Order: sequence, then C-alpha cells, then structure tokens
Amino acid sequence: MVMRAPVVTVIGLQYTTLLGGTVIMETIFAVPGMGSALVAGIRFKDFPVVQTLIMVFATIIVLSNLIVDLLYAVLDPRVRLH
Repeated sequence: MVMRAPVVTVIGLQYTTLLGGTVIMETIFAVPGMGSALVAGIRFKDFPVVQTLIMVFATIIVLSNLIVDLLYAVLDPRVRLH
C-alpha cells in the first residue's frame, strides 16, 4: 500500500486537530490529563503551568509537521531535502 503526499498531509492535520480536541474532551468528561491541566491552569491563573503546556502542545504540533515534511521526501522522489 503506497501512501501519497496528500494523505500524509491530511493525517498530519488530523493529528493536530485531535491534540486540540483533547482539551475539550478531557474537560467535558473530567478525564485527568494535559488538556484538563491546561484548563485548570487558565481557570486558577497559574501562568507557569499554562505557558509550559502551551509550549508542549506547540512542540508536538511542530514535530508532527516536521515528520510530515520529512515523509514527503520519502514518498515523492521529486521532493529533495536541502
């Protein structure tokens, strides 16, 4: 099964959407995790916790985008890494 570049793009975008959705789902269903910790940090104005979790989420999103870009070079020989 050969995966094409648009499929990899959609998977990468869906991964970041799922990551953002964890904040909502953990808050609604009272599941302990990073999303509910972020909401609690915002609610109680715990700025170091909020900053740390935002940086963790941002790092995960950037790394997933990097992985998608690197997979382009693997899947499509016309794409070259410089």
